[in-house]
Amino acid sequence: MTGPVWILADEQTAARGRRGRSWATPKGNFAATLMMRRAEAPGVAALRSFIASLALRRAFVRVTGDDGAFALKWPNDVLLNGGKVAGILLETTGDHLAIGIGVNLAHAPGADQVEAGALRPVSLVGETGISVSTSAFLDALASEYAPLEAQFQTFGFAPIRTAWLVHAARLGEEIVARTMREETRGIFEDVDESGSLILRTPKGRVPITAADVFF
Repeated sequence: MTGPVWILADEQTAARGRRGRSWATPKGNFAATLMMRRAEAPGVAALRSFIASLALRRAFVRVTGDDGAFALKWPNDVLLNGGKVAGILLETTGDHLAIGIGVNLAHAPGADQVEAGALRPVSLVGETGISVSTSAFLDALASEYAPLEAQFQTFGFAPIRTAWLVHAARLGEEIVARTMREETRGIFEDVDESGSLILRTPKGRVPITAADVFF
């Protein structure tokens, strides 16, 4: 593979989500992976989750014409009317990076398929009445991702971070960041230059590098 390649799946029956959780994607929903060579350190490559979520939001706006309904949830989800409509998973293999993207275009998982306390899953058609084919959504997403990737390679993470924060869900509000070992509650204050979530707590500013966020 010499350049970035998009791979679109018709259906997924044994996919994997964050922290190894099992996942399936029915027909009509969007499941794609962007494969590319990874030239940077793993920490830098991981910042592409912000590029992907920005591109996803812009693709949603392109196909719906609605700029106000979509928000970005740290570290890798897109929200529609407050519910989760899309998620991103990054994985590295050797010198390659895989950016997996799942979108509930036509169907939303049931409540029994999500973690207790997680945001309600929603679908694009269920919330907006707009039906989009997976191929049409890929066209929109790829068109939005390419210029953001070019911007990242030329100017680094700073402009991506600034654009992402404009649409960040619950910025300035109290949220909970939960890992397998601990839970941190605080005010969502910022995302720093490394992509870490910054919470303001009674003990001071706490950087969170990886966690599930609840609010």
